[in-house]
Amino acid sequence: MGDHGGRRGQAERDAITVEIGYALCSATFAAAVVSGAVVGPVFVLDVPPGVRRALLAVGATVAVLLFVARVVSVLTRFRPGAQPSQPGRTRPDS
Repeated sequence: MGDHGGRRGQAERDAITVEIGYALCSATFAAAVVSGAVVGPVFVLDVPPGVRRALLAVGATVAVLLFVARVVSVLTRFRPGAQPSQPGRTRPDS
């Protein structure tokens, strides 16, 4: 937390806000790309209605799952204040 009795400082709140925004934007982009790749053939090729429905359902399902997985992945890796005490040093014994 921060220095004020467990309250977060402004810099930490800003970092969390930026990380949430990044998680949502990158998840939206990834879901759109993958969904487009799955559903794209429906609009380009002449496919039967059953295949069309199946591809649309699979594309929507994959997009939702990928969105959730990406957001969770980004936000669980984010650790506020996990910076090294001396920037540029990467080994713990440095």
